[in-house]
Amino acid sequence: MTASLLPDWLDPARASAFSQWLTAVAPQHGLQPETVRLASADASFRRYFRVDAAGGQSFIIMDAPPAQEDCAPFVKVAGLMADAGLKAPRVLAWDAPLGFMLLSDLGAQTMMDVIAPPAAVDARIEATPAHFELYMQAVDVLVQWQLASKPGVLPPYDDALLSRELALFPEWYVGKHRGFALDASLMGKFDSLFAQIKASNLDSLDGARVYVHRDFMPRNLMVDANGDLGVLDFQDAVYGPVTYDIASLMRDAFLSWEEEFVLDITVRYWQKARKAGLPVGDDFGEFYRAVEWMGLQRHLKVLGIFARLSLRDGKPKYLADTPRFIKYARATCARYRQLGPLMVLLDEIEGNETRVGYTF
Repeated sequence: MTASLLPDWLDPARASAFSQWLTAVAPQHGLQPETVRLASADASFRRYFRVDAAGGQSFIIMDAPPAQEDCAPFVKVAGLMADAGLKAPRVLAWDAPLGFMLLSDLGAQTMMDVIAPPAAVDARIEATPAHFELYMQAVDVLVQWQLASKPGVLPPYDDALLSRELALFPEWYVGKHRGFALDASLMGKFDSLFAQIKASNLDSLDGARVYVHRDFMPRNLMVDANGDLGVLDFQDAVYGPVTYDIASLMRDAFLSWEEEFVLDITVRYWQKARKAGLPVGDDFGEFYRAVEWMGLQRHLKVLGIFARLSLRDGKPKYLADTPRFIKYARATCARYRQLGPLMVLLDEIEGNETRVGYTF
């Protein structure tokens, strides 16, 4: 292998294991080991390499150290997506003990690349007809994924999981990042607010459940040469609220849309989902409220995750996008009186002057 193309390895033993594994699988798939180069890395311990093959084809290699990453969920969900007729990476070879996997390549252009958002965190993109068509494709993919849902196949998105996710916000964002003392009084306020959020997310729309990707957004949707969408980063999929993935799609971690566009795509998703028989209810107002409360839970979780990525994992770039999530959360709080106390807390945490008169 050409050293300049090889990804960096902190562990020489793992580098050697990778070289041996690649040499073993290369002949079956026509791989050219000397072409291995880094394709991407995500917020976990996983890394992805691209490798060329005979005939101009390329493949993706996942490097997922088994001590930190369990690849079994990825393999399972990849199979579910294939069964649903979605474009997702196919698992071609997998060494579970080593954590190396050979995948089909969906290309290098994400939906985010096509949108090409401005760098400013608080910038809002003006939607174009091309953006509309792209998002409607994503809606069709989402509906197709949800229609494949079956109970008992994926882990439940239940109270325990919601609680663990919400706990990331006070622990990592409020306590470790913002430096607040998490005393009994403050945690009591969080517990009260979190109970409301969890109840809304678990009970709204009669507890409707479907397959949930959990990170269904433009950075995880690939656009191929024909303009079709493929799906990545699905290993954390669960069986949970029907509102989660549309909230994730329209309240993105890395770009913001005008509220009119968010509402337009969301109502069109609701219409398509309702026509397809998905459990989204007959009242769009009720559905949209459920989407906003589900989104709020996600915003708080992501704030905690981004703080943890910076403070624990040495990935500070994610903190640059935390103001976006504070804005998302405040916008939701401003619309629902029950969430006024959370707005007060957020303003206190951020050092802002509260413009509402809510107190605990």
